[in-house]
Amino acid sequence: MLARVTDNTSMHNLNKENLLREVTVKIGLERINTQEGITVKTLLDSSATELVMSSEFARKQRFKLKKLDRPIYVRNVNSSLNKERPIEHTVEVNIYYQGHRERTEIDVIGGQKWMVILGILWPACHNHEIDWRIEEAKIMRCPEECRKQWRPK
Repeated sequence: MLARVTDNTSMHNLNKENLLREVTVKIGLERINTQEGITVKTLLDSSATELVMSSEFARKQRFKLKKLDRPIYVRNVNSSLNKERPIEHTVEVNIYYQGHRERTEIDVIGGQKWMVILGILWPACHNHEIDWRIEEAKIMRCPEECRKQWRPK
């Protein structure tokens, strides 16, 4: 992945210790079956593509697991197969973030350090503005489809 510095800062002058390697945000997750919600610290991961939830977290929080017709095998960044079991379940949730709400399915996978990971497709779809230095993500230009999906009461 290439990065372009736009504030007249040379790439050579950036202090590696000051740059964060990951951005975390707090999101609301609502269980569809019970309409109960929780807040969870979530990783925005530019090296992942999909939304995933730790199987341990899903069970502990009593999310209703939906069995997939066929398992999905996960590949690591280096293209090797992930050593954990394939994805066999998803959970349907409402995600709340900065006034945005969307109903979606999240893949459930074992062996995750993070409770929930939002892969790069999620912030890209909602056109987030991400400041990797101060660990902040703002929804600035959410697509029209999102506004049609939910309107606050």
